[in-house]
Amino acid sequence: MAAGLDGATCPLGVCDGSGFVVDEDSRVAVPCACRPQQVERRRARSLSAVIPRKYRSVSFDQPPVTEIAEPVVRAVRRYVGDIDARLDDGDGLWLEGDVGTGKTTLAMLVSRAALDAGRSVAIYSVPRLLAAIRSTFDADSEGSYVDFVDRLTRVDLLHLDDLGAERSNSWVLEQLYAIVNARYEDERSILITTNLPLDELGEQITPRTVSRLKEMCDVLPLYGADARARLRSV
Repeated sequence: MAAGLDGATCPLGVCDGSGFVVDEDSRVAVPCACRPQQVERRRARSLSAVIPRKYRSVSFDQPPVTEIAEPVVRAVRRYVGDIDARLDDGDGLWLEGDVGTGKTTLAMLVSRAALDAGRSVAIYSVPRLLAAIRSTFDADSEGSYVDFVDRLTRVDLLHLDDLGAERSNSWVLEQLYAIVNARYEDERSILITTNLPLDELGEQITPRTVSRLKEMCDVLPLYGADARARLRSV
């Protein structure tokens, strides 16, 4: 598959990655069907879309994933196997449960599958996302903030890790609601992990934000012993 000048490839295998197809007879360039995806991927480049080193080699077929609750792994595998359709429909996943049960590992498999499929992804722990939002105010430009939130809204998949771990105040609640609500209204997929059960998460980030997330996501519970603690004791 040919790649464009910036290294992009056409997910449909039609153009050279530029988002345009040139008619050899008329020498006229027409938009490729992949162009909307290419545009969104370029807009998303300043967002965090990097799989952390720890999770780059994880696989469904080897530990630690093979040691995670099988029904949840099966549900995540189904989502990954139909990644384009799930993202096109705005379907999300909500991984909830105890510390060290594999929530982030499974979420990273989903984000990696989306990236491999050529979709735009933003990956943030919630505290880091809030820090990134605050940094837009340092630019002393309202447009900087609006543009950043707009890009968060428009990526195909927004991956929020450790929701509920942030220190809550009215500003934090406003930012989280604005982002979730914008994706809810635009029918964009969201992927969250949280250590908090539903009622506690509602207390942390408000019931109205949780209500939207419930409608957007399939909830997958992961409860049990902390596998990281077990490994540390070996």
